[in-house]
Amino acid sequence: MSAEKPSHTANTNAAYIRDWRHYAAWCRRRGLEPLPPDAERISLYLIAQASPAEDDGAAALSISTIERRLAGLAWNFAQRGFAFDRRDSHIAEAIVEIRRHRRPSATKETVSAEDILALIGTLGYDLRGLRDRAILLIGFAGNLRRSEITGLDIRQGDSTDGTGWIEIQEKGVLVTLNAKNGSHTVEIGRGPSERSCPVVALEKWMHFSRISRGPLFRRILRDGKTIGTERLNDRHVARLVKQTALAAGIRADLPEEARIARFAGQSLRGGKRGAPARPSRP
Repeated sequence: MSAEKPSHTANTNAAYIRDWRHYAAWCRRRGLEPLPPDAERISLYLIAQASPAEDDGAAALSISTIERRLAGLAWNFAQRGFAFDRRDSHIAEAIVEIRRHRRPSATKETVSAEDILALIGTLGYDLRGLRDRAILLIGFAGNLRRSEITGLDIRQGDSTDGTGWIEIQEKGVLVTLNAKNGSHTVEIGRGPSERSCPVVALEKWMHFSRISRGPLFRRILRDGKTIGTERLNDRHVARLVKQTALAAGIRADLPEEARIARFAGQSLRGGKRGAPARPSRP
């Protein structure tokens, strides 16, 4: 009698275990921790699987294999007692990008200090312009994730959904970020000129918006004058970077569609945490 073939479930579980080993190895090569699950990090991992140039020379995977690998990660997280939402916006956007471009770049193009000057130069000085200028400068100077930016409150304990808070001091601003493995503080110094100073931008936004507690970055209603109480969705940061990069003419050598694909919220994360924006001229 021939040997019994392994069940489909056993084969699937074995594949899921291999998926975990691959993901954990990918994280280690980049100095990252595979746990707890982080949707933005996982989205970059998935995109990397569609881009052999960005994944240590490995062959590009098909979308069906990538989605199977995502299912494998979800199973592994559950086995380790971690909740993971496969419908998170970071994951959804990564899958859409993979489907649309088939071989997208694994990481977004980062902006430089000179680029930041160009980006904020496209903004006005109304409430939206003040808010978005503070978002770009704080995000770049603090090397913050888009969810970290929009999760900030004015003070500690201001809201139940906040993931951090700020403390403006004479020499700069302290940004405290909460995480499952504990909180940590990012120090952002004042910039060499008022135009590019992230702390000045933050102070102006808080002054003219007249907010003193609760979410730091909020919706502005259609009249352009009324500040909402709701926290901005982190997708706003991605849209803001894309829009200002296009308006500023960054990478004008590329077609518009390619430029849109290259820039997103993680484009602000090109420097070291806490490094203020320092353009070459004041």
